Amino acid sequence: MAASDLRVFGAIEGEVRDAAGIRQLGATVRLYDRQEQEVARQLTGPDGVFRFPALSPDLYSIRVSLASYIPAVRQQILVRAGANSYLAIQLATIFSTIELVSIVPHGPVQAVSDDWKWVLRSANATRPVLRFRSILDPVLEVKRTDRKLFTATRGMMRLSAGDGAPTALLGSEPDLGTAFALATSVFGDNELRVSGNLGLSTNTGASATSFRTRYTRTGPHSVTPDVELTVRQTAIRQASLGLLTGPGAVQGTPTLRTMSLKLLDEQQVTDHLSVRYGVLLESVVFLDRINLMSPFARFTYDLGELGQVDLGYSSGAPALDLLMPENGTMASDLTGLGLFPRVSLREGRARVQRTDNYELGYRKMERSRVYSAAMYIENVRDAAMTVAAPAGLLPASDLLPDISSNASIFNLGNYRAMGYMASVLQDFGSGWTASVAAGAGDALTPMEVGAAVLEAGELRKRFKTTHRQWAALRMTGAIPVTDTRIAASYMWSPDGALTPAHAWLTQRWQPQTGLNVQIRQPIPSSGGGPSRWEMNAEVRNLLAQGYVPIPGPDGQSLYFVQFPRSLRGGLSFIF
Repeated sequence: MAASDLRVFGAIEGEVRDAAGIRQLGATVRLYDRQEQEVARQLTGPDGVFRFPALSPDLYSIRVSLASYIPAVRQQILVRAGANSYLAIQLATIFSTIELVSIVPHGPVQAVSDDWKWVLRSANATRPVLRFRSILDPVLEVKRTDRKLFTATRGMMRLSAGDGAPTALLGSEPDLGTAFALATSVFGDNELRVSGNLGLSTNTGASATSFRTRYTRTGPHSVTPDVELTVRQTAIRQASLGLLTGPGAVQGTPTLRTMSLKLLDEQQVTDHLSVRYGVLLESVVFLDRINLMSPFARFTYDLGELGQVDLGYSSGAPALDLLMPENGTMASDLTGLGLFPRVSLREGRARVQRTDNYELGYRKMERSRVYSAAMYIENVRDAAMTVAAPAGLLPASDLLPDISSNASIFNLGNYRAMGYMASVLQDFGSGWTASVAAGAGDALTPMEVGAAVLEAGELRKRFKTTHRQWAALRMTGAIPVTDTRIAASYMWSPDGALTPAHAWLTQRWQPQTGLNVQIRQPIPSSGGGPSRWEMNAEVRNLLAQGYVPIPGPDGQSLYFVQFPRSLRGGLSFIF
């Protein structure tokens, strides 16, 4: 990189010590951008030092964690072009702090004087008092003394459009929409998040609306769990004007409504054992009212230098809080907000897909490399699969029109699956990473290919579970100067089998079928200030893999698809 290029970037560096001033080896330092998305991660070396170079001028956040210590968090770290932001981090068993020492254009910074180091190491009687006083970090002082109603407000607005059937990994979402998310602190120690989405399917004309409110207690001694209330509503198009014809016919366009209340909490049980758990109470109204309860939990045991072991469990709806980044971001709020439950019809009655998932995972970090492995057992009830079928091939009482495409949702019944995976992630620096994963799991394979499909019940019996292998590759990175962020992945699996997506509770990467590319491009602005614009484009399953044809009578065929091909684009405003 040329010297002229270096002047347009900044850096964040620092050192991690304990309360006695001893440098800490192996502390995990995570870097988040303005959208609270994790952009980089490092482990401190023997000298306790870390550095994130080549950062675009912006506001960032840092989170530092180490076994047996309370995590330290610092937000609103300003990075200027050609300057280094130096952090002095102190980890303790009661409170941890991060002090922004100075911002200098060149060279390292002496964060703590030699005299102060000598006091920390030698004055045993005064160390507890000094440590207690050191928690009065300016950020915490504001929270204790500044009791304003709304502070630290930030937000995001996104306009998105798509082509085809942009069915997501775990649910359905419209392909055209406007979404917003707003987060603010209430009286210092409370955070309120409000988000909403107004969507429209360009293929069907069906509209969809979602709204969510989330409350989080952010104080240092908080014992209150996160509380989240979400309501969703969407119109369902009628299949050839024949949806539920007969005694149970619905006049007009039927509407799918959901309301959910989620409680989420996280506890440090021992120095090495932590648990993240919650429950989702959901009411789904479509032709009937279905009340559901979905508990979930993930236990994490820290083995120190040997890595960590995770045990995950979820029942019912997918546990999005175990799949998303641990801090919960505005981008993840918008992603989860647009996902509707997987609803299907079976003999004219509405069913909701339910999954009991048991998973065991292992994770170990070695310098710039991360090794992961996991295995799972899941039981799926009322599996909802996307199907494209000619009119009249299947009865309308077993086909629910998809909210985002001209295809339909078919209830494939119940099945049990087992699988495992192993992956390696390599960090090349400058924001570039590569991941390789491989594994095997149970897939649904059609039997008696030459037989004609006569009815829905016979079609369900045509599938059996078979063990299939798969492999995946993923690369992420940022192009200097333009700051273009790219994420590309490819997952190979054998043809002729329907591979339902598994929601990994202990892995940070969710492999997706086929070739997928996502591009995010910041838009230069001459106005300055904290706000910015960003364009994004996404291609899902570009090669249309995983399409399973089923021959029917009179030479007609229907296709089962778990992850349809689609193209999406959008424009985001972040402030």
